[in-house]
Amino acid sequence: MLTRRIIACLDVDGGRVVKGTKFVNLRDAGDPAELARAHAEAGADEIVFLDITATHQERGTLIEAVRRTARELFVPLTVGGGIASLADAAAVYEAGCDKVSINSAAVKDPALITRIGERFGSQAVVVAIDAKRMEKPLQDELWRVYVRGGRVPTERCVLAWAREAEARGAGEILLTSMDRDGTGIGFDCELTAAVAEAVSIPVIASGGAGEVKHFVEVFQGGKADAALAASIFHFGIHDIRELKQRLAAAGIPMRFPC
Repeated sequence: MLTRRIIACLDVDGGRVVKGTKFVNLRDAGDPAELARAHAEAGADEIVFLDITATHQERGTLIEAVRRTARELFVPLTVGGGIASLADAAAVYEAGCDKVSINSAAVKDPALITRIGERFGSQAVVVAIDAKRMEKPLQDELWRVYVRGGRVPTERCVLAWAREAEARGAGEILLTSMDRDGTGIGFDCELTAAVAEAVSIPVIASGGAGEVKHFVEVFQGGKADAALAASIFHFGIHDIRELKQRLAAAGIPMRFPC
């Protein structure tokens, strides 16, 4: 079986890592470079750096913060937020990242997925989807796509958009449940499994991690290829190395540093 990945997420605002609940009520969590290094040393398989206010503020990614973070790492780094063109993607690659994550710009211009994939390889293109359950389901669709840091709903439904993103060349889907984000009550396994069944590329589950059993649930019932968390790592609620050991004991294949 393929090993599953544990990913530490850095939500960055103004050069500092922050974390909130359901995309609001942010609190400071530390310096991105320092936290990235600590999480990697603790056993994280990858680090995701998201400049969460770049799109809303209509500015580019904080390149210097990305560069400082990349210098501290020996694991893959994904960067998202404010990437709206091929030139933007090139700039963050040059700053040291391994993959780019695009969300709002991809919804606005889906061909951007293809352009970045053709230039840097589909394995380096992650399409992030911020999903929120609809009050009134639309046929077989239960979740709507949101953009601009979760502030703006779109007309797109999650499953259809995930399929289109894959068809246009995305290498992975970073799927965040806005309903679960920062709550600690567990991943939305129904959402994650629905997207995992809709596409053949890896799906990263995000939003709601609070304890070990939540990771077991999302890897088993949610069919996730990777699970991403922030608060439980930043604030010392869970140790990544211990988490991976307990997941391995539950029969979930994990990668351990030599």
